[in-house]
Amino acid sequence: MIRITPKTNTNMKKNIILMALALIVTLPSSAQYRPYGGYRRPYARPAAPARRSYGEPFVYYGFRVGATGSTVKSDDPYLDGGTMKSGFNAGLTLGVMLSPTTPLFFETGLQYTEKGGKGTYNGNKTTYQLNYIEVPLVVKYQYKIDNNIAITPFLGGYVAGGVGGNIKDVNSRYAESSFTDRNFRRFDGGLRVGCGLMLDMFYLEAGYDAGLANISNDSFDSSHTGSFFANVGVNF
Repeated sequence: MIRITPKTNTNMKKNIILMALALIVTLPSSAQYRPYGGYRRPYARPAAPARRSYGEPFVYYGFRVGATGSTVKSDDPYLDGGTMKSGFNAGLTLGVMLSPTTPLFFETGLQYTEKGGKGTYNGNKTTYQLNYIEVPLVVKYQYKIDNNIAITPFLGGYVAGGVGGNIKDVNSRYAESSFTDRNFRRFDGGLRVGCGLMLDMFYLEAGYDAGLANISNDSFDSSHTGSFFANVGVNF
């Protein structure tokens, strides 16, 4: 028979306390986020496509293509295109993880996007085509549903430079360049907000660009773009 003395009982309590402390210390590290495989789970190996979509070391790149629906609102009646006009956008994207323990990414890229609007001036239908090379600058949070699916809300901004486009008077069949000294400035910039969905290496997103820069060349008037967008693409 083993006799338990007060000293033995004290030693057992110390050992139990030490084991509990060791367990508490190791718990945070066992739940640490891994960008290429989600949260660590016992006996669960991340799927290969999920690792590829996040990239190593914590970098991904890809391409996007989609559609836009935009307006350009102005104090100048000649430049006011408050009715939505459809367009096209396409480009490349690059994402970099900001922390090895948090699924927070900075994403940028280079894309071609068509903005503008429709309006009426002096009783004539007018269309405004504003084509830009645009650089998004957003922060994305990736909320993983499982190893292959993640929801990615994002917030940030964009800067853009006008590369072409026309103002067309449909009734009189007259057209002139959108970017002239009496029409629009080439520089644009503003806020971007939206949400995406990762499905393995495939990606879908929708969002809105709110133009903050005054793109009117007139010192007394202001003009601002606004654009909804919906894209599909692939991450590598």
